Amino acid sequence: MNLAEQEILTQKSIPSDRRNSLIKRFIDVRKFSEKLTSPLETEDFVIQSMQDVSPTKWHLAHTTWFFEAFVLNKAAADYKSPNPLYAYLFNSYYVQMGERWTRNQRGWLSRPTVREVMEYRNYVEDALISFLENCDDNIFDEYAPLVEIGLNHEQQHQELILTDIKHVLSINPLHPVYSERKEQINSSTIPLKWIEFEGGLIEIGNDGSEFCYDNELPKHKVYLQPFALSSRLITNKEYLEFIEDKGYENIPLWLSDGYAFVESQKINAPLYWEKKDGEWFYFTLNGYKKINPDEPVCHISFYEAEAFAAWKGARLPTEAEWEYAANNLMYKGNFVDDENFHPVPLTSDNNHLNQMYGDVWEWTGSAYLPYPGFKPLPGALGEYNGKFMSGQMVLRGGSCATSKSHIRKTYRNFFPPEARWQFMGLRLAKNI
Repeated sequence: MNLAEQEILTQKSIPSDRRNSLIKRFIDVRKFSEKLTSPLETEDFVIQSMQDVSPTKWHLAHTTWFFEAFVLNKAAADYKSPNPLYAYLFNSYYVQMGERWTRNQRGWLSRPTVREVMEYRNYVEDALISFLENCDDNIFDEYAPLVEIGLNHEQQHQELILTDIKHVLSINPLHPVYSERKEQINSSTIPLKWIEFEGGLIEIGNDGSEFCYDNELPKHKVYLQPFALSSRLITNKEYLEFIEDKGYENIPLWLSDGYAFVESQKINAPLYWEKKDGEWFYFTLNGYKKINPDEPVCHISFYEAEAFAAWKGARLPTEAEWEYAANNLMYKGNFVDDENFHPVPLTSDNNHLNQMYGDVWEWTGSAYLPYPGFKPLPGALGEYNGKFMSGQMVLRGGSCATSKSHIRKTYRNFFPPEARWQFMGLRLAKNI
């Protein structure tokens, strides 16, 4: 790794006892992956319900392969993989790392078994901890940043484990429950307000003083016209009003490819919603139940979010507006750490911006493009973000499946505009 790459990846807030700190974080993140999968039965680990979904055991193996491929194979001279073919089976899209098993066929593999995948995880964990404990200081300084990016990578896959298994369980007529929780019901929805911002010449992006991905760099100036953001996320109740007003049939509200998408897929509600005997229900990780009108709406595509905004006479915020508005906010919200595994109603109003973090990823109106001066990391890690900067839209803020320690105001998530299976929702914006 060259010096520029180290500078980008280094997390400068790591305490002086960096080895013990990094080892503890490694153990904690890895254990959390296994905690998230502990409610599952063995049969749940192997199903791929659509191309965007990967089997749970694949996520567990792929995140393990990352440490093997980018650290152990390069830096630990005596390391030997338990099975060299795992590099073929569990690589995802790193073309420079070699051939890959086809993504849409990940669910075809009954072997390695779930037990063997867990053995693989334990094998690599033991090897990596031993490496971190015993390598000399220069080697540690070189590879600690790669371990850190591997941990953030695993946190991304922890979110995918939840969203993917939700889709897997949702297609089962038995409506399996991943996790029971007490329903949170509000007596009324907190009124939506508009929070105004003057705009002007501002800065967005990360300055590199904390861990971040290359797509968050560099910090740069952007000029914003005066704008306003809604004080909270859009709720199920508000989205139901859009449905009942025949919003899905109101062609002028829709982008051309958006209307073609919902028409071809026969979409008339968010993913997992179903109308039975005149009432709306949805499948959640907490079970199949009546829709809670006060919760933030989720599992909608960019197209649906954009059409809803048009129906309200508003628009989606740009990612620059969102980041500028979030500038001084604390990272407070409904994260995976709370173990709700679902958006929750807003119960109090801070008279400013609520729910900016957690609950649902917020669609923005910004295409996922490089910042001015963006440089992808050299080598295979350069494939992590940069090569997807086409045909994707940016989302901000994290969700109920995101770890609190993983989010930051500069974080740029991105998905194609038709994606719906993630916890995706919206906040409104308007010009002033």
